[in-house]
Amino acid sequence: MTAVERGWRRKLAMAAGGLLAIVLGAFSAGSAAVAQQKLTVVATTSMIADALKQVGGDRVQVTALMGAGVDPHTYRQTRSDIAAMTKADAVFWHGLYLEAQLEDFLRNLAARKPVFALAETLPKEKLLSSVAYPGRYDPHVWMDPRLWKGVVVAARDALLKLDPKGADAFDANLQRHLGEIDALATYAEKAFATVPQTSRVLVTAHDAFSYFGRANGYEVLGIQGISTESEAGLKQIEELVNVIVTRKIGAIFIESSVSDRNVKALVEGAAAKNHKVVIGGELFSDAMGVPGTYEGTYIGMIDHNTTVITRALGGEAPAKGLNNRLAAM
Repeated sequence: MTAVERGWRRKLAMAAGGLLAIVLGAFSAGSAAVAQQKLTVVATTSMIADALKQVGGDRVQVTALMGAGVDPHTYRQTRSDIAAMTKADAVFWHGLYLEAQLEDFLRNLAARKPVFALAETLPKEKLLSSVAYPGRYDPHVWMDPRLWKGVVVAARDALLKLDPKGADAFDANLQRHLGEIDALATYAEKAFATVPQTSRVLVTAHDAFSYFGRANGYEVLGIQGISTESEAGLKQIEELVNVIVTRKIGAIFIESSVSDRNVKALVEGAAAKNHKVVIGGELFSDAMGVPGTYEGTYIGMIDHNTTVITRALGGEAPAKGLNNRLAAM
């Protein structure tokens, strides 16, 4: 091979290498562009985050500010929260004064980027008014699965505005999840109906279960009001003790995101009056279970509550719940 031929070969090899680099570079850029198409959103509560994950699927990356056991009524944003919300494509919150300490920040943020208060899209005639906060509504709408469906639909509508190309995927995911919620609601209605009529009284740490009570014909008594910021006085606790003793209520419930101090005071107060009332279990009220578990999903959260309440109050429900996935109780 002559020196000229060797020179040409070197030039061809260099050109081929350059072309390969351009192709690989274009491929990497294309892959990055595809990755960037995934929406990055921040949700305040775990329930809102779950609705977005269920509907958004692979097209949405969801970060929840509040995890298991966190009380949204008193939660205040941290520096990392502010950074996450500022960088996100959109921010989703519950509304209806649930995130009371975040409300001003979120409404101000809405002037700079898409911010959606999903529960505030529900028809006002379907909401329960707040006695403690005139002009406001009880925010705990997730306690009624059929009402919660409206929030999930609102999540789909918001995602469509952000990503119109995801319409088919969002609609398919929505229909699947609404079917799961319908099955859950049917299970709950049948299970709660097995509890003796005289035992259909739910006593909990705070008044988070009124929508549950309305949907299933149960009387609900909370030690604290709708917001956990309200204080339970000794007089209120004594009155509840008298109700428990007089009506021979056998089980009351603690909540995962609220101190059990007041509930234990009811147990001790009833015992002092020669009436035994037990703690029937821990319910998920303002937060779901640990992420990555069945109870860390909306379906698992309500399945758990339904099963625990039913069995503790004398009704019939399978120990592992609707989908046979509940942790041992």
